[in-house]
Amino acid sequence: MLLPLIVTQVGMPVNLLAIVILSQGKCGLSTCTTRYLVAMATADLLVIITEVILWQISYYYFQGSFLYITPVCSVIGVLSFAAIDCSVWFTVTFTFDRFVAICCQKLKTKYCTEKTAAVVLATTCILLCLKNVPYYFTYEPGMIIDNVPWGCYMKPSYYTEPGWVGFDKFVRFLIPLLPFALILLLNVLTVRHILVASRVRKGLKGQSKGENHSDPEMESRRKSVILLFTISGNFILLWLVFVIEFFYYNITGIEHRDYTDSEYLFQKVGWMLLNLSCCTNTFIYGATQSKFREQVKNVVKYPVTSIIHLMNKQNN
Repeated sequence: MLLPLIVTQVGMPVNLLAIVILSQGKCGLSTCTTRYLVAMATADLLVIITEVILWQISYYYFQGSFLYITPVCSVIGVLSFAAIDCSVWFTVTFTFDRFVAICCQKLKTKYCTEKTAAVVLATTCILLCLKNVPYYFTYEPGMIIDNVPWGCYMKPSYYTEPGWVGFDKFVRFLIPLLPFALILLLNVLTVRHILVASRVRKGLKGQSKGENHSDPEMESRRKSVILLFTISGNFILLWLVFVIEFFYYNITGIEHRDYTDSEYLFQKVGWMLLNLSCCTNTFIYGATQSKFREQVKNVVKYPVTSIIHLMNKQNN
């Protein structure tokens, strides 16, 4: 129970901070990249609100509240799944955008634009929300008190009826297997392109003969790549346990409800790391982007400078 509280206390302010700073557009990033990063921070914030606060924390502290009326918690479940999906697929769209920017120069001018980013993000969000609507009909109440259904429990038919079994397999392919594979593939292709391009540029500039010339384009690309790889690597690392559990679930054919204690613990560790991934991107921005760190310092200093300014004004 301690981790959800930590995720909430850390994740809420850092994601809000990231949204505010990135939205100002003063971090030296393109408007296209900024849109993706703001969308990712917003999705992470929604995961914390729906999955961690309204679902996990409410289970321990607010049992018996209106949040546990079956229609209400069913909606929360749908919103939670949609927020997680958006968090994952916004990372994929960001990775693809950076792949195009680095590896596809002809397509870059048309695809890597603020308008395209908005269309991609909006379309992705709408499709993922529609994809999660069926989850509303997978829950049933645990009890009925005064004709009011309470609790959200997965219907047994979800694990047996062919339609729901197929839906479950589709969902598990869409999250996390496909995004995981796409991010790995795009990063491998990006690394390959960078290595080839770097050798070519060094050859053209005579660096292969020992000369040392500064290359602003390679330096700019290096910073972009660092941001891409840290975000993608963080995603892969923190989702790895969940992906392993996905393969175990599908290869063995064991249902989640039939897990042993150790298998259940492994599944919970996967969800724990998944929730933790919603708190890390802001720290990545701070570690890789000097202008972002500068904006954080300005935000932190602002209340203090405002108070000092107000005090000096009153004294005068």
